[in-house]
Amino acid sequence: MKNTSVPKIDHLAGIQCYCTCFNGICGLIKQNNTSFKVSEIIDESFLNDVSSIQDQHHRFPLYTLDKKNIDSNHALFEIKRELGIKLKILGIKDSKAATKQFASSEQTKNVPKEINTKHTLLTLKGFTKKPLKKAFLYGNEFTITINNPKSSEISNFVPEIKNITNFYGLQRFGSERLMTHLVGREIVKRNYKKAVEVLLTYTTEYDSAISREIREKSCDPKNYFQILKELPRGMDIEYQVMSALVNGKGPIAALRSIPISVRRIFVHAYQAYIFNKCLSIAILSGENALMCKEGDLCFEMEGPLIFGRIRKFDPYIDSDSKITPAIQLIGYTFRPRRGRFEIITQRIMQNEDITERNFYMKEMQELSTQGGFRQTPLCCKDFSYGDSLMLYFKLPKGSYATTLLRELMKPEDPISSGF
Repeated sequence: MKNTSVPKIDHLAGIQCYCTCFNGICGLIKQNNTSFKVSEIIDESFLNDVSSIQDQHHRFPLYTLDKKNIDSNHALFEIKRELGIKLKILGIKDSKAATKQFASSEQTKNVPKEINTKHTLLTLKGFTKKPLKKAFLYGNEFTITINNPKSSEISNFVPEIKNITNFYGLQRFGSERLMTHLVGREIVKRNYKKAVEVLLTYTTEYDSAISREIREKSCDPKNYFQILKELPRGMDIEYQVMSALVNGKGPIAALRSIPISVRRIFVHAYQAYIFNKCLSIAILSGENALMCKEGDLCFEMEGPLIFGRIRKFDPYIDSDSKITPAIQLIGYTFRPRRGRFEIITQRIMQNEDITERNFYMKEMQELSTQGGFRQTPLCCKDFSYGDSLMLYFKLPKGSYATTLLRELMKPEDPISSGF
């Protein structure tokens, strides 16, 4: 039986168990910008077609975006605000990391070769026939150092990596301020006023004294005008929402004052919470979530990090090496089935008092969410480590390095450990 004594904050994100029997080495991550590095892995055929010269066929500039101490969404806002350049990226990267990702622009005239802002460096790589698409992203490679571990002996952990399931990490939910899914829940339930209240007032034990004071004052709308004068720069989302409310706008308009890329995170985080709960319940009930079972949906594997089409598992013809189990993500296209994961998901939906129809929102159609599918195993590739506990590994897009690290470290307090 796997150790199920997980930290409280994991439970709040729907992660109710561990998947490995490894005791954990504790330690700290993200102690500085060089100890947590992430680089995107994208389709080689796309990169091979990049031209160093802009012509009538290769019109769109392709950049590498290096950033530190800022998440990807805020990096794009910073570049747009300071330089007027609107960029498209493939994946959202955490602020507590040194990351390298690709970015493209539809601005095809007066293309700069290099751009600097306070937190970012954009370097022109060349020109492409078409802008970046999410289909070009295969995954990410990580170089991570664990500081101050209780032990550096992790050879017993390596064989267990294949047992790790694909939980969404705490970053999906706001990390120390774990509330994005709570806002998403209220949006999905059409409780837009409540969604705004949660966004402005929700506090956790990790909030600073200043943040807690501001959020307590935010419980009374009469204080908004004064609070706007006191909000620190890090509360830019709260500033936008509160400004809209002060100017007489309703809760829907206030939510719409938030950039759409951030707004969508709320609903997607609620999806992720339901996925984590489904996977946890399956594991705790004794299901082998890593092997396909009759009635399951599965992905056909097209490469180590590449998932092909989704279909029903056929126990008579399918090979475990070429398929992987998948869970339906809740959305308006969710189809109730008799598969084991769908049964659990439907039970969670009943407890949450929602149906798939909740994810189609006429009042905020831009936040309507179809759903989709997510593999159950983490699918870690090329894992290796050095004597100083520098780890190297690759993960498919959408998977979290911290999901592997929590199994290796088993931290008592994930947030103080850097998660």
